[in-house]
Amino acid sequence: MIRNVRESDADKLRKLIHETINFSYAEVYPQRAVEFFKTFHSEEKIRERCGTGEVLLFEVEGNCVGTGALKKGKIEGVFVKPDFQGQGIGKAIMSELEKLAVSHGISEITLNVSLPSKKFYQDLGYAILDECDKDVGQGKKLKYWIAKKRI
Repeated sequence: MIRNVRESDADKLRKLIHETINFSYAEVYPQRAVEFFKTFHSEEKIRERCGTGEVLLFEVEGNCVGTGALKKGKIEGVFVKPDFQGQGIGKAIMSELEKLAVSHGISEITLNVSLPSKKFYQDLGYAILDECDKDVGQGKKLKYWIAKKRI
């Protein structure tokens, strides 16, 4: 079931996102980048996202297993718990976020794409526009892409 996030869900979302970051990013990014991702998705920033955009929560038997947000014309914070990846949950979240965008008159969505999710977004029709990197300190870089899709 997909529903809108409530303020009381912030800690659950943080745990879900950090578990997913630890599982999906640790083998493809340096530890400094993994820590950057976790800071970027702190409970405080999740609460802020909830206040400035539409955040969805995917539940299975009352457990938080996926999330994603639409903030203006940008999709942010799409994560699916490792044990639930590959079951269509990420696609369902993206579909709902795209429907929300259309309902707000948005015809083009952008998002930042991480190494582990690049193929997922390309398979959903997102075009990779630009390769970027962010300095995360100690000579380490976080590589990502900017992607766009007309809806």
